[in-house]
Amino acid sequence: MPFPKEIDKNSLPEHIAIIMDGNGRWAKKNNRARVFGHKNGVKSVREVTEGAAELGIKYLTLYAFSTENWNRPKAEVTALMQLLVTTIAKETKTLNKNNIRLQAIGDIKHLPKSCNQELEKAIETTSKNTGLTLILALSYSSKWEILNGINQLLNDVKSNKAEFEVVDESIFKSYLCTKDYPDPELLIRTSGEFRISNFLLWQLAYSELYFTEKLWPEFKKEDLIEAIANYQKRERRFGKTSEQL
Repeated sequence: MPFPKEIDKNSLPEHIAIIMDGNGRWAKKNNRARVFGHKNGVKSVREVTEGAAELGIKYLTLYAFSTENWNRPKAEVTALMQLLVTTIAKETKTLNKNNIRLQAIGDIKHLPKSCNQELEKAIETTSKNTGLTLILALSYSSKWEILNGINQLLNDVKSNKAEFEVVDESIFKSYLCTKDYPDPELLIRTSGEFRISNFLLWQLAYSELYFTEKLWPEFKKEDLIEAIANYQKRERRFGKTSEQL
């Protein structure tokens, strides 16, 4: 697509994270089952991912399934896992076509075997791509990530794999799922909710937050552009004054 005039291509956020909320409410609004909303949400995933790649965004993290989502009705969880398998298998070719590298964060080992297999296959197949890195947060929560990182650190110390007098930010970050990625500059949440729902709590410390009333299946490329344009109007001070910038 032609580069949109609404945004400055020289000051794009390097990393955008999205809480994709509202699939169920969108389905209810259309008098359909919740899984119908999830299926239509996949269309928005495809469009927004392609849009981010076309704009030149380097990292896009999508909150696809939280650890708390395991508590949803069993039929919905089963349908979501099946949708995840079929979507990954179907979209891998498109990811390669668009030079997009797929990655995943979260407690992945708790996903069904079929999901893990398709996920690992897609990650390997797209590993050489050099454009956008698409990161799926699956069976993920930030509290789980932080506690998991602390336990890994303690185990390394106990087994003499590591030795620390003091744990600073860089050491702690090296034990997080996101250690290989920069922190998001922009977080987008759809559906009109004003919370971050246990998502990237450490990484969002200085992120700009953007909330929209649109439900996720309604969120398209033009909405992504609008969110970036809004982000670019903000002054990011990181604790400094305007005069210091």
